[in-house]
Amino acid sequence: MDTLHDNTAFRVEEGMELMESGVIEALRGIHDPEIPVNIYDLGLIYGLDIDDDANVAIRMTLTTPACPVAGSMPGQVECAVREVPGVRSVQVELVWDPPWTRDRLDDFTRLELGLL
Repeated sequence: MDTLHDNTAFRVEEGMELMESGVIEALRGIHDPEIPVNIYDLGLIYGLDIDDDANVAIRMTLTTPACPVAGSMPGQVECAVREVPGVRSVQVELVWDPPWTRDRLDDFTRLELGLL
């Protein structure tokens, strides 16, 4: 058994998990301007991928294409995630399909918004 490589792989995996947690925490620091909930818990993040080189790719949407921050929100997300230690680069893709619906909210967030 090659414990040196096993330990290295574990540390890399552990580091990636910490980075993912940091990215999620950064996303939770950004709030939708019209709904008092952060964009992560609101279900606006459709995809979050971190490759082995610490490049982060985010697929996200907004509650509506007419959202007043449609032009600025992706840049805000990119800046916040770039501040996470270890992140090399960030790519944010704004998508409209599938459209966001309240079904993307978890029960806690629904309760917080008075929807339950």
